[in-house]
Amino acid sequence: MNAADVNLYLVGFMGTGKTTVGRAVAQRLGFAFMDSDHEIERQEGRSIADIFASAGEPAFRDLERAFVEGGHPPSRTVVACGGGLVVQPGMPARLAERGVTICLHASLETILERTGRQNDRPLLDVPDPAERIRALMAIREPIYRSVGTLVLTDARPLRDVVTHVIRIWQREATEFARAGKGVPA
Repeated sequence: MNAADVNLYLVGFMGTGKTTVGRAVAQRLGFAFMDSDHEIERQEGRSIADIFASAGEPAFRDLERAFVEGGHPPSRTVVACGGGLVVQPGMPARLAERGVTICLHASLETILERTGRQNDRPLLDVPDPAERIRALMAIREPIYRSVGTLVLTDARPLRDVVTHVIRIWQREATEFARAGKGVPA
């Protein structure tokens, strides 16, 4: 695979900017953009909250796994992954087989501010969302830090984050292509 065609997977906790950054990066690279959560909602014809309520979180995680394994193009695509996707056993390795993974990170305060404006986060549909975020972050943060280069999004202009992500992707895509990785088209 040519380095210029290697997929980019943005991972990280909810509210770190994966969708916003992903759209901007895709536009600059001339790539397709996909948000795994939005694609799952489109394919299922219902919201993530409805999937969680009717089928449970394990069923949703199965849908995420299916999306990563074949629900998107094998090249020239930026994918904003759901916050819990890489926490599943084997998923970081699956992403690493398909492209470059970069983890976006933000502080608890920033995540609370960004997610507080939305009501479509089933994992935060609890009496104390801040405590829920703390608990989830305690579990997930070590995994996030291990799956790809970490990019902080707190109080940084979008253009700076996008430029930084593209620079990392270019470097790592070259290594990815040189190693002969990638899923055949």
